[in-house]
Amino acid sequence: MTGAKALWATLAAHGINTVFGYPGGAIMPVYDALTYYPEVRHILARHEQGAIHAAEGWAKATGQIGVCIATSGPGATNLVTGLADAMMDNVPLLAITGNVARHLMGTDAFQEADITGITLPITKHNYVVTDPDELPMIIAEAIRIARSGRPGPVLVDIPKDVQLAAFHGELVRPQATPEMPAPRPEAIAAALELLKSAQKPVLMVGGGAQGASKEITAFARAWQIPTITTLMGLGAFPASDPLWLGMPGMHGSVAANHAISQADVLIGFGLRFDDRVTGRVKDFAPQAQIIHVDLDAAEIGKIVRAHLPVRADAAQAAVALTGDAVPFERPEWNAQLAEWKTRGEHPTTWGAAQAVRQVVARLRPDDILTTDVGQHQMLAAQLARFEKPRRWLTSGGLGTMGFGFPAGLGAAMAEPQVTSIVIAGDGGFQMTAQELATLTKYDIRNVKICIINNSYLGMVRQWQELFHEKRYSEVYLGDSNPDFLKLADAYNIRGWRADNSGDLESAIDAWLSHDGSALLEVVVPNEHGVFPMVPAGAALYEMIENEPVKVPDLGEKMNTLASNTAVSEVSSERKTEASP
Repeated sequence: MTGAKALWATLAAHGINTVFGYPGGAIMPVYDALTYYPEVRHILARHEQGAIHAAEGWAKATGQIGVCIATSGPGATNLVTGLADAMMDNVPLLAITGNVARHLMGTDAFQEADITGITLPITKHNYVVTDPDELPMIIAEAIRIARSGRPGPVLVDIPKDVQLAAFHGELVRPQATPEMPAPRPEAIAAALELLKSAQKPVLMVGGGAQGASKEITAFARAWQIPTITTLMGLGAFPASDPLWLGMPGMHGSVAANHAISQADVLIGFGLRFDDRVTGRVKDFAPQAQIIHVDLDAAEIGKIVRAHLPVRADAAQAAVALTGDAVPFERPEWNAQLAEWKTRGEHPTTWGAAQAVRQVVARLRPDDILTTDVGQHQMLAAQLARFEKPRRWLTSGGLGTMGFGFPAGLGAAMAEPQVTSIVIAGDGGFQMTAQELATLTKYDIRNVKICIINNSYLGMVRQWQELFHEKRYSEVYLGDSNPDFLKLADAYNIRGWRADNSGDLESAIDAWLSHDGSALLEVVVPNEHGVFPMVPAGAALYEMIENEPVKVPDLGEKMNTLASNTAVSEVSSERKTEASP
């Protein structure tokens, strides 16, 4: 047995049956050894970034570890964005890279890069394997680290000669994941006292609590606490529950942001209180005593002061806090929350909001919704209603354009029995559009791609309009966007297009009912923004609730006329309802 064979044997022993990757010179012995392990399915992506985002999608949908593989040098460095993304969003990930032979390391050999040095700040841990006999132990340890505690990515770099060397060691059995820390009884007792004294309590649930959805939902219902789910926490609490207030932060709901601003006790489970959630930090929850429940002690008190830190597993803490529940009866507070829920309505005129609303309205409870990054992402987060955890996949912390499509592809392969719906913008989709080839190669039939095409980098345009005096710099895409239906057809994928509300419903029907993966392009006006919105540096209670009425000046009228003319010219060439 060689080091390369020992790698595949170890992965198989750990129950890993799917990896995403792209071969190259320094990882070639590993790919040669793969032919001896048919129990492990390898998915050939068209770019290493596509491979790692697909592995992220697999992990986010299942809660299990995602695995990707790449060669040295440019192959390894193409994984960097995905590693940073996984680190920010706590995704359990194992990245395996090849490297030049040990005697060439440090000599600037062909396709050499110090990938462990490069990725040290954006991985939970990383390794260089220098002894083939240690390879199974390192892989087992990497998997354990990636999955335990606060999950994250781990990188294992294997020099080419280590892959080729004879293996004389022992294969390692899967290591048990360490038990999650239980909350200290005195912390639970103090939290109970705070909760019992609250007049305006609020519960915030973050992405770190996706695995504790059942326990946290029971806790919230037992106490009757109004509940907010962050961008990464969507689905951890059922949206149909009357207690749900929506999402907080920069594009959060009016109810969520005002509730935070007036709460007297705020309890947060598994969240970082990042800048997009808090707004101006000194005015975040100014009246509240904050109880922060988190596994990672480094996150407690890092951004906002935690009056009561509880370092513990979210599920265990929720169970401990549920036993002595005293349901809240706060009619005035509840009435105020109900009034806030009626505010911040989206426009009903034709545009991105209406398009996204009609798409997410078709979601079934088990469907997976994956987004790219931008206006469509925030609209989907505002408008979709999730009843289960791990049905919403997006790039939260890093905000990675190009994430949505390959992540949705990976999720679709993890759960082939459900529909994986991808909502992307015309800009972000083009960053990883080559993964359409992966759909075709493996005949993946449960991915439905919706491109919201406003001919702009929409979110950047919105900020330029609001905060840069409408100086639209390098955001217009309409003069060079491809014909997305022709692009889909080039990969033998069926496509539909709608550019008005009257045609959208029938296009969605055809798109979703098609037997196989399909693409839907929705052409929308470019001038619409996403609201509510908290401007950068403002407090949550200073949010702009509705889109301002626009009175375009002459220059704006001319720009709009030029843009609309360009779009009309393109649209006139795209009258076919479906691709051939």
